[in-house]
Amino acid sequence: MFKVQMIQAEFGDCLLLEYGSAATPRYTLIDGGPPHTFDDHLEGVLKPIGSAGNKLDLAMLSHVDKDHVVGLLDLLARLRSDAVTDPTGDTRLIAIDGLWHNSFARALDVHGTLAPRLAAATQSTSSVLAAEATRGVAEGNALRLAARVLGLPTNVGFPNDLICVDDAPAPVVFDNLSLTVVGPTQTNLDELRDQWETWLVAHEDAVASGNPVVLANSDRSIPNLSSIMVLAEADGKSLLLTGDGRSDHLLDGLAQAGRLDAAGRCHVDVLKVSHHGSDRNATKTFFRKVTADRYLISANGKDGNPDLPTLTWIVETAADENRPIEILLTNATPSTQQLVQDLDPQTHGYELTFLPPGESSLTVVLAP
Repeated sequence: MFKVQMIQAEFGDCLLLEYGSAATPRYTLIDGGPPHTFDDHLEGVLKPIGSAGNKLDLAMLSHVDKDHVVGLLDLLARLRSDAVTDPTGDTRLIAIDGLWHNSFARALDVHGTLAPRLAAATQSTSSVLAAEATRGVAEGNALRLAARVLGLPTNVGFPNDLICVDDAPAPVVFDNLSLTVVGPTQTNLDELRDQWETWLVAHEDAVASGNPVVLANSDRSIPNLSSIMVLAEADGKSLLLTGDGRSDHLLDGLAQAGRLDAAGRCHVDVLKVSHHGSDRNATKTFFRKVTADRYLISANGKDGNPDLPTLTWIVETAADENRPIEILLTNATPSTQQLVQDLDPQTHGYELTFLPPGESSLTVVLAP
């Protein structure tokens, strides 16, 4: 058995993998979505799993950004509350065996100099965007602290407490599920660290002044691109989890992990499209090289996501190969409506499927 639930996370990501067997199902949670995701949807999805005596083998945060981390913070806060009100654990929401999470310090600030400089600069302004520029670092640290309080092991088996392709052990196995780390690579992280240092040197004064353009760019250009990316495989089926990573970084990681063929291509059954379908993170060439039967996109139109060019690239590259595909989305948006107008689904061989309004999740069955 291998299934993935797309949980309604509006402009964020929250995915639940189900594997094992129908008699003994097992679960892994990928990201927790932005504020309200836990209360409105994730808690309700997890409650029957915990009530049945099942647990999460793993909770993974792809990267420190509020549209991925806040739901995990809320989940761990609930578990801390459960531990106080019921020390026996009989009524706790659900148990978790481990956490995967690359802290900012381990991934990008190994010398401990970047975060303090950014924090010092942002302290001199009351700009909301200035606060956003450093919030991810603080939320990532809060997640680590919450995990420590709960005694939740973090990054077990990974040297230097860092999940990256270079140091990843053999694929991590939970029952019939195999997880292969395909991003980030150490080279990607080194390049991002250099870019972050260069950017901060050039824009430190602008950060301190609360320049909105500079701050917005800083927030989306660094943590996103350090995303943990994983190839999940079970019962002969595959799911590529991309976080908010960049397509060239993903190709680097797939190549380094030996997952590209001689032509530099890879096919998976399901591809979780990076960064909610943003066209800043992918190219048409990428969708020619990494193909899938089904594409998952969690977005609600915020920041234009999913971008129309991304949807168009997915459809056109599949149509060029006469490959029928399904695009599954958590929400209808102006870009999905425009796609149907521009490229007729019947003539271009694709189908759009949306999470029904009012529902908390949409289940995609890879292997029954």
